[in-house]
Amino acid sequence: MVYIRCWTFRNGIMYAAVALGGHIRVGMEDNVMYSKGVLADSNAQFVERAARVIREYGNEVATPAEAREILGLTK
Repeated sequence: MVYIRCWTFRNGIMYAAVALGGHIRVGMEDNVMYSKGVLADSNAQFVERAARVIREYGNEVATPAEAREILGLTK
């Protein structure tokens, strides 16, 4: 896994992954800055932005059950 610190690069990679039909994950585990100089309030901000981007590209957000299946996890 590649660790990318700068939020601008993270967003670019998120857009590229979604555009190419890839899967993404988001959260404060990777970055606490929502945007340049803006500390995130919660993981919800990252999830909401990712969901918005996914829908803007005409895709659907996976449900928790679908995500577990994609990742090969059991409940």
